[in-house]
Amino acid sequence: MTNPPFRETSTDRPPARVALLHGAGYAGGELIRLLTAHPHVTLEVVTSRTFAGQPVWTAHPALRGQTDLAFSDGDDLPLDTLDVVFIAAEHGQGARAVASLLEAGYAGAIVDLSADFRFRDPDVYDRWFGFSHPAPERLSDFAYGLPEVHAPYATPYIANPGCFATGLALALWPLARHLPRLDAAVTALTGASGSGTRPSSTTHFPTRDGNVRAYKVLAHQHLPEVLQTLGPNAHVAFVPVSGPWTRGIWGTAHIALPGGLTEADIATWYEDAYAAAPAVRCWPGTLPELRYAVGTPFCDLGWTLRDGHLVVGFALDNLLKGAASQAVQNMNLVLGLPETAGLLPTPVSNPAITP
Repeated sequence: MTNPPFRETSTDRPPARVALLHGAGYAGGELIRLLTAHPHVTLEVVTSRTFAGQPVWTAHPALRGQTDLAFSDGDDLPLDTLDVVFIAAEHGQGARAVASLLEAGYAGAIVDLSADFRFRDPDVYDRWFGFSHPAPERLSDFAYGLPEVHAPYATPYIANPGCFATGLALALWPLARHLPRLDAAVTALTGASGSGTRPSSTTHFPTRDGNVRAYKVLAHQHLPEVLQTLGPNAHVAFVPVSGPWTRGIWGTAHIALPGGLTEADIATWYEDAYAAAPAVRCWPGTLPELRYAVGTPFCDLGWTLRDGHLVVGFALDNLLKGAASQAVQNMNLVLGLPETAGLLPTPVSNPAITP
């Protein structure tokens, strides 16, 4: 498996016209913030039936004074003039939104943040998500949107990865490329925003604060995404954990390596994998800290090796690189824009490997 080159980019064009469907959730709020400040797009429509007719800051108070947009009910989308539609619906609703768009004649790009088009096999949805896919014939139309592995894309329809899946896959992919068999044990902690805006007994602050709780042990729905990326020779035992904070994912992967491999070998593998990946920052010889990744579009990776035992750490913002900023990154790639447009203030040299 090789890391494909990124396509040439250009900004010599009118601003792309963009819509966001189901924009009242946490990821929707981050997308609105990023898209309204994006130098090469215009956010035309944000939909929410719950908040239809109300300013977007009604659902996202931090956006008050930053945009005059109001939520639409989505019944009269200007499909003939839109270039990109983002879908931030719950799992199971994304496929229905896509079907409605395409049946209505929409011909632009789609970036779907739900899980509904991340797999080619419709049986995955019955087994891991508890519903039968409503449009299995469309699964092959979408590319799995992990840019560091799968770009450039051959389709304008992108299935944005899950937050845990992004961290695990990026942490382990360089190893899967080189080891004949990869066995990894992963524990990762996530903030409460990963559970969405609807409160529950496990995300209620008095329950979560000062507490750490494992859930869906060895059975999290992002695991098949990770294995799909890593290939058939990978085995990952994953323990997801709810952490006592609002946003951010921090985790470690433990791998027993074959004899003879050195930390220099591992560093070379990660350098080769992410040399052209501006949204990955590598920290050789140490494990990343969560606080440096939260609020940024980066996935931070670091590692340490001792006596043949490798520990790879990863940290990312679940609402940004795990959702909204990765969706913008994918839009940029599909439109041929600079990959970090709207995500970083100015172009920078690749931050993948630090001295």
